[in-house]
Amino acid sequence: EAMRHMKLQWTYASSASKPNILLMMADDLGLGDVGCYGNDTLRTPNIDQLAKEGVKLTQHISAAPLCTPSRAAFLTGRYPIRSGMGSSTKHHVLFWIGGSGGLPPNETTFARILQQQGYTTALIGKWHQGVNCESHSDHCHHPLNHGFDYFYGMPFTLVNECQVGEDPFLNLQVQAKYWLYSQIIALTVLTLLIGKLTGLFLVKWKAIICFALCGFLFFISWFSSYGFVRYWNCILMRNHDISEQPMKPERAASNILKEAISFIERNKNGPFLLFVSFLHVHTPLVTTEKFLGKSRHGLYGDNVEEMDWMVGKILDAIDKAGLKNNTFTYFTSDHGGHLEAHKQNAPLGGWNGIYKGGKAMGGWEGGIRVPGIFRWPGVLPADTVIDEPTSLMDIYPTVAHLAAGIMPQDRVIDGRNLMPLLQGKVQHSEHEFMFHYCGLYLHAVRWHQKDSGALWKAHYTTPIFQPEGAGGCYISGFCNCFGEDVTHHDPPLLFDLSSDPAEIKPLSPATEPLFDTVISRIERAVQEHHRTLTPVPQQLSEYNNMWKPWLQPCCGTFPFCWCDKEGDSDQKII
Repeated sequence: EAMRHMKLQWTYASSASKPNILLMMADDLGLGDVGCYGNDTLRTPNIDQLAKEGVKLTQHISAAPLCTPSRAAFLTGRYPIRSGMGSSTKHHVLFWIGGSGGLPPNETTFARILQQQGYTTALIGKWHQGVNCESHSDHCHHPLNHGFDYFYGMPFTLVNECQVGEDPFLNLQVQAKYWLYSQIIALTVLTLLIGKLTGLFLVKWKAIICFALCGFLFFISWFSSYGFVRYWNCILMRNHDISEQPMKPERAASNILKEAISFIERNKNGPFLLFVSFLHVHTPLVTTEKFLGKSRHGLYGDNVEEMDWMVGKILDAIDKAGLKNNTFTYFTSDHGGHLEAHKQNAPLGGWNGIYKGGKAMGGWEGGIRVPGIFRWPGVLPADTVIDEPTSLMDIYPTVAHLAAGIMPQDRVIDGRNLMPLLQGKVQHSEHEFMFHYCGLYLHAVRWHQKDSGALWKAHYTTPIFQPEGAGGCYISGFCNCFGEDVTHHDPPLLFDLSSDPAEIKPLSPATEPLFDTVISRIERAVQEHHRTLTPVPQQLSEYNNMWKPWLQPCCGTFPFCWCDKEGDSDQKII
């Protein structure tokens, strides 16, 4: 064993000092959707092979159960609450490209650190961290302002509105309310008009016209945003330029794959950082004909298997360029599967294995425990499984270390360098406590008690599932983080994940002699954690998260925003 560690250490030192770094992130993929994590009915041979050739983490935790905050934490190595990317409203993610919220320019991403170390950096795929602050072209939140030399993909995220014929998804309850108000106003105007013409009402024309005008302005104020989501949010960009508005989702997968492979070929002399942020497997599950109907799990399964094929093609490009042994490769998902996603009676969301809950469900394990697979032949051991608690935020200090970069010294970095753990030089994760937020609200805390091997998890707040007894929020479609939609627990619900990973049997002072001691220690850790937090501007506030026409990226003259530069086969790839 000692000789093996010495050999790995020698290989690490003797290999190129700065390895290429390939990071791949799925969108909404459940832990239980992947073969190497126990799924024997979905085919994911390429992801499984990656695990066989490297290290698989079984307790890899996202910093939030939703896209925008989880990805902000991944990019910065910091809990979303530190950067203002947690939400105190019911809008837990960025809702509009034309909003002013996003990853603050003063945050330092791992891409920025690697860029400063001479890496060529690229993000291909989903961003969902904002675009503009004060004008339609200031690009203050854009990937190119956060350390990426090249960007191709969606500044937003896939939503149903991106695919013609799909039911609307964005803020559906609010839209329904606005439609109702608009219909009431229209009916009132019609009633007043008929009453005036028939002499039933003594009302002045000026009053009718004024009321009708106010109603029309109300309708325009909301329909100008929600009625054109496909044009405002569903766009593709290459660097600062819009290449498709609205995008054609059916060809996005092939374009993303082509861009990723092209980047690898152009930069094979390295070093490079390539972050492939898949649009798969987020609804509406846009899948090419080659994979439709091929899986045993409907459209969702087809989409997962197509994504796995894309992973394989990207890894093939690494192999063909002769870069396999000098590339640190990583695969994960931004959070757990979306259990409530469905169309009619067909489920469209992922499976989170034995773990309770899913996307947007606070601290429940199913929403935050995700795949974590690493490969670096000759440096990391092959076919290895590590059960220690780790975080998506750990990628930040890990890749900074590999690039010999210097992390910011003026802020708290919550991630930990994973290399000693991955190489087997240490047996335990550096994480003792992990804090599980839902927006700005602390829902749960995990305590890894290394001396005893116990893994405690205390839930202070949990979402109320609907209908009662269900495993998710199936009536509203998403669980909320606060207010009447949650239950507060005093004392907290306590689980020992080492013996009850599915969080089925909460402990009590009667069943667990250490109950009070454990809760007391976790409380102390929460207080210490709170002392490290400082007030920052809230990027997901109601104001920052509303559509502002003057911030809307547009490839024409606003509001006539449409173009298809991807249709031009001579489109230059920079």
